[in-house]
Amino acid sequence: MTSEFTPLNLHPQLVQAVEERGYQTPTPIQAELIPVMITGQDVIGQAQTGTGKTAAFALPILQRLSTDRSNVQSLVLAPTRELALQVSKDIEAYGRFSNVKVLAVYGGAAYGPQISQLKRGVDVVVGTPGRLMDLMRRKVLDLSHVQTVVLDEADEMLSMGFIEDIESILSETPDTRQTALFSATLPTAIRKLADNYMRNPHSIMVERKEMTVEAIEQRCYVVHKDDRLAALTRLFEIEEITSALIFVRTRIGTGELANELTRRGYPSEALSGELSQDARERTLKRFRDNLVTVLVATDVAARGLDIDDISHVFNFDLPDDPEIYVHRIGRTGRAGKTGVAISLLSYGETRRLGRIESFTRHKIARTELPTEDDITAYREKKLVDRMMVWQQRGRYKREREIIEKLIEEGHDPIELAAAALKTARAEEKQRPIAPLTPRSSRSQQRSQRKNDGKERSSQRRGSRTLSHEPGMMRLNLDKGKKDGIRPNDIVGAIAFHANIPGHSIGRIHIQDKNTLVDVPEQLAPKVLAKSGTLQIRRLRISLQPA
Repeated sequence: MTSEFTPLNLHPQLVQAVEERGYQTPTPIQAELIPVMITGQDVIGQAQTGTGKTAAFALPILQRLSTDRSNVQSLVLAPTRELALQVSKDIEAYGRFSNVKVLAVYGGAAYGPQISQLKRGVDVVVGTPGRLMDLMRRKVLDLSHVQTVVLDEADEMLSMGFIEDIESILSETPDTRQTALFSATLPTAIRKLADNYMRNPHSIMVERKEMTVEAIEQRCYVVHKDDRLAALTRLFEIEEITSALIFVRTRIGTGELANELTRRGYPSEALSGELSQDARERTLKRFRDNLVTVLVATDVAARGLDIDDISHVFNFDLPDDPEIYVHRIGRTGRAGKTGVAISLLSYGETRRLGRIESFTRHKIARTELPTEDDITAYREKKLVDRMMVWQQRGRYKREREIIEKLIEEGHDPIELAAAALKTARAEEKQRPIAPLTPRSSRSQQRSQRKNDGKERSSQRRGSRTLSHEPGMMRLNLDKGKKDGIRPNDIVGAIAFHANIPGHSIGRIHIQDKNTLVDVPEQLAPKVLAKSGTLQIRRLRISLQPA
């Protein structure tokens, strides 16, 4: 039997495994990269979630495995344990007829089972950089015979501070290895990594037409930063939301926002990178089954999320990178449906919005938030509409009997109808319309921006400044620009030595002689406990509350 995968020169058992998973036609990235990777050439793939990139590197890895070797032959680096687990499961599924041995290694899991399996022999290792480094230090992971290395979600690993770990891992593999790099975005640091560790890579880029936003209605609302939750709940009142995905910057922010929305009558759950795979799947199932209307997530946690009927995407925190904006809003308006993407931004973020508009070549509509009168009118219209529907159905025999009896007892029909509507509106008391800060005049806004500038200047001078982000604490590190410190150094060192997720770390302000960094309040004691033992390129770092 022939298949559209057959011309890619894959082994028959791989084609069979692909077809049994329900795939009939290769995606563009698979059709282009699989034949190239089979030859052993280095490749760079710029690809979004849902493009089939995992199969694009997994199938060539399986094709090139030697059956008579007991060493690790292929290595896949992933930024999170969720992605490592998913990729390892996919490779196992594609290799089900090839007797392949695949192992996922990641932090938070016991070392014993992973070490035991490595000693028994593994063909493909999929892991997070931190755990891979740990296993290498313990001398149980030998990469000297690896023939293919894949860097999956390279931009995420970079943003989480893993660049030095990646370089250390690559240095332990043979110079003759094949290297495949996959990334949703290609910032300068990723291109530099490719230049240093890849040989004449074949590149495939996502065409701009694949980043289309034509099916998505895009709007933005400029609000005071402290009013974003109030703005969000006002929009929830008037938008026809069937399911919503809200993006925030930090893991702490996901839980806080989900709790606040649930308290206000909008069932929400946080999708965090800290969730176990089972907990993640249960959360997504509740979302797919419409038991939960809203998911609040970070970019890392949302990687791999593939749900076609999300009606709204909200940018509670506007991303820094225009490509990330496109990837976020691309989760609505799928499968031939239209979608809505709404961004909340403060007055100082309009320039960032301009970069997004330039990148997407699409003007994002500036829109006014609904007023209290708008929301009240909308609520009353919905109430009347529901009442009219019931009147047309005529299915209220018992209720009519109750009313008739009350009228016989002398009650006024209009008063009864008013009381009934009041009862029907009782749940509105659980959703008070959140007030907004009165719009500042232009001179007030200029004054605010001036004060913000003074505050940033104060931070640069190393003053004691608390984090402005709820749930975060600002720490002061005794090294700065004069020591050659970079943001990725800070993230990597704190995440590794304090054993906390790199993506939980907030804003970083590197000054001449010191650095200010925000960490979650509940994790701050773990970080502070490492003062004096924290190291960046052999420099010992002391830190204390700012």
